[in-house]
Amino acid sequence: MRVEVAVDAVDAAFATTTKQYQKQAVLPGFRPGKAPPHLVVRKYDKDITDDVKRKLLNESYHKAIEEQKLDVVGTPDIEEIQFGRGQPLQFAATLETAPDFQLPEYKGLPVKRAVKSVTAEDVERALTMLREQKVKFETVARVANPGDIAVVNYAGKCDGKALTEIAPTATGLTEQKNFWVEIKSDSFIPGFADQLQGAQAGDHRTVNVTFPADFAPKDLAGRLAAYEVEVVEVKEKILPALDAEFAKTLGAESVEDLRTGVRTDLENELKSKLRRDTDAQLIKELMGRVNFDLPETAVAQETRNVVYDLVQENAKRGVARDVIEKEKEAIYSAAASNAKDRVKHAFLMRRIAEQEDIKVGQEEVLRRVQTMAAMYQIPADKFLKDLDKRNGLVQIYDQLAHEKVMEFLEVNARIEEVAGA
Repeated sequence: MRVEVAVDAVDAAFATTTKQYQKQAVLPGFRPGKAPPHLVVRKYDKDITDDVKRKLLNESYHKAIEEQKLDVVGTPDIEEIQFGRGQPLQFAATLETAPDFQLPEYKGLPVKRAVKSVTAEDVERALTMLREQKVKFETVARVANPGDIAVVNYAGKCDGKALTEIAPTATGLTEQKNFWVEIKSDSFIPGFADQLQGAQAGDHRTVNVTFPADFAPKDLAGRLAAYEVEVVEVKEKILPALDAEFAKTLGAESVEDLRTGVRTDLENELKSKLRRDTDAQLIKELMGRVNFDLPETAVAQETRNVVYDLVQENAKRGVARDVIEKEKEAIYSAAASNAKDRVKHAFLMRRIAEQEDIKVGQEEVLRRVQTMAAMYQIPADKFLKDLDKRNGLVQIYDQLAHEKVMEFLEVNARIEEVAGA
C-alpha cells in the first residue's frame, strides 16, 4: 500500500509542532515560551522533525486503511519513506490482512457432557488429602507395612556397573543415604518399594527393578538394575484427627463447616472441569468445519509466544538449559503447530463475535481488572496503570470477548448428557 500526504499538510504539521515546542522552549535571553520560531527550530529541529514524521505516518497510515476498509493483522513494515520540510510525505506499507473466509455453521455444535456430581466419598478423600498435608512421621520398631516410610541407604548397579557409568546424569538414582521411600507400588522406581514390605531397621535386601520404557534418563529405559538396600528405620505416618481443632487450622469453625467448604470447592472444581471439557469439544468441532489461509506474521508471532511459554515452563520444572537447547527443533515444531491452531481459533472467535454483535463494555474490563488486582493484592489503580503500559487491557478485552463467544456457543450447542466416568 502506497500513501502520500500533501505538502500543505506536512508544512501545517511542522508549524503546529514548532508552536508546541516554542511554548515550552527555554533559550538564553528569552523568557520561557517567548523564543522566536527560527531559534526554536535551530535548537530542536531533530526532535520536531521526528515528532512530525511519527505523527503523520501514524495518522496517514490509519486513514488509508480505513478508507480502503482493510482489516490489518500485526504491525506493518513501513519503507521507502520520503519526508522533509516543504515536500510531500510518501511511503510504502507492506501489511497482511485478516483472512477472508465463510463462517461454518456454529450453532447446534454437538457436545457430550458427563453427568457427574460430588459424592460423600469424594469429600472424604479430599479431607484425607488435607490431613496428609499435616502428617507427622514417628519412628516405629516393627516391619514396614503399606503406607509406612522406609528410610534406606541404597546403591544401584546395572550389568555390574554403577548406573552413572551408563547414564552420567543419574547420580541420585545410583546411590543415596537416608532416602525416604513410601511403601506403595508407584513410589520411587516401580516395584522398588514393594520389595521392602516386611523389612525392619537393620535389614539388608537386594531389590531388583526394571526401569519403565519411558524412563528418564533414556539410557536406563527398559533396563534391569539391582539395588543393595539397607533399611535404616521405619516410620509410621500419623494423620491428625479429623476434629474441631484440625478444622480451625484450615479456617473452619467445625468439622461440619470444613466438610461443607470442601464439598463447595469440589463442586466448583467439577463445574470448571465440565466447562473446560465442553469448551474443548466446541472448539474442536468448530475448527474441524472450516479451513483458511492464515497470515504468516500472525503465525510467526504466536509461534514465538508459544516457544517462550514452553521454554519458561521447562525451566520452572528444572529442565537444564542444555537439554532445552538440544530439544529446540522439537519445541519449535510443536510450537508452530500449536500456534496455527491458536491463530485460527482467534479468527473464528472474532468473526463469530462480529456476526452475533457480541461486545465487551469498559465497565466489564474494569471489573475484571479489580478482581485480578484483589487476587494479586495490588491496588486497583496501580494494577490498571501497569496493565495499560504493557497493553494488558487489550488482552483482558480479548479474554472477556472469548469467554462471551464460548458462552454463546455453549448456550446454542446440541448437548447430549452421558454417564460420567
